[in-house]
Amino acid sequence: GWMQNPVGAEFNYETMRMELTSLGAVFFNPVAQVKFVHTVASGYVTGAMFVLGISSWYLLKGRDIPFARRSFAIAASFGTASILSVIVLGDESGYELGDVQQVKLAAIEAEWKTHEPPAAFTLIGWPDDEAQYTHYAVRIPYALGLVATRSVDKPVLGIDDLKARNEQRIRNGMVAYGLLQELRAEREAGGVSDATRSAFEAVKADLGYGLLLKQDVPDVVSADAAAIQAAVDRSIPKVWPLFFGFRIMVAAGFFMLVVFLLAFYESTRHHIGEKKWVLRMAFYSIPLPWIAAECGWIVAEYGRQPWSIGEILPTHLSASNLAAADVWSSLIAIVVFYIGLFIVEMFLMLHFVRKGPSSLGTGRYHFEGEAQ
Repeated sequence: GWMQNPVGAEFNYETMRMELTSLGAVFFNPVAQVKFVHTVASGYVTGAMFVLGISSWYLLKGRDIPFARRSFAIAASFGTASILSVIVLGDESGYELGDVQQVKLAAIEAEWKTHEPPAAFTLIGWPDDEAQYTHYAVRIPYALGLVATRSVDKPVLGIDDLKARNEQRIRNGMVAYGLLQELRAEREAGGVSDATRSAFEAVKADLGYGLLLKQDVPDVVSADAAAIQAAVDRSIPKVWPLFFGFRIMVAAGFFMLVVFLLAFYESTRHHIGEKKWVLRMAFYSIPLPWIAAECGWIVAEYGRQPWSIGEILPTHLSASNLAAADVWSSLIAIVVFYIGLFIVEMFLMLHFVRKGPSSLGTGRYHFEGEAQ
């Protein structure tokens, strides 16, 4: 959350680093708050869908019916509450985007232009980054404005307007970078003038935008119009990964809501296992929480680009000074470790899923020889 919305910290030109100014602001960062509870609730959904799907598989196989019905009912109840929490918190996350991450919101919605409020929500379409146009768009009137701004008169800024704003911030960042060099030179000479310090304080919030230019030119202050335009273009992430990632996540979420509601209805009516299509739907939905979570990660982290720390540290300046051999060796070690962990976890999970409650060793279940 702090990397998305870096509150409670301030850049200190004397130490050339970000320094903590308010621990409370970091903890109560609205973006961090929403992301934490949204992520926790999505973990609950993942567990509930797994239990529901495996219980459905037992019922389809006709194994351990009383056990499967109980676990089915518990998963349906818990999953319904959890998925509703995820959806509500996702809506709140969208509202926070409209406040502190307007670039990400515009990219997610392929909002190329600023439209008259309340803006329409593009349900589906094919965004074209080159033409800056969404082909075959199907829109729901007013929906985006109501979700993102909770109002009918506040606009959702489009990418064109955001680029224009970013260009001005890049130009301010060039000034801030030049003043930073002056401050460092004055400090080394034995004294910093109040005029230079005041001028820097007025534009230091845009210093990060000036640093975007370092990808093309070594001297930020002398960047020409072409370098500035290139930085402006990079200040907006590619639209199509965010557009489709978000919609896959939302579609998976609402499909899971339908599955949990059907399962909950079957549980309350004491009809668990009677409708085979509900059981099959639940079983084949097991991968959906992972798909939704990965798409959510893409939206959250790719949507932050070109920043490692929002509007402060560009990604291209975040690389360490490690040698390539060190990076490759650590990366290979991590990949090998997690592949091994994945193999072990899959083996154990499939083993205990197949064995089911018989693994408890109570003598009451399918593979323990007792008739169900």
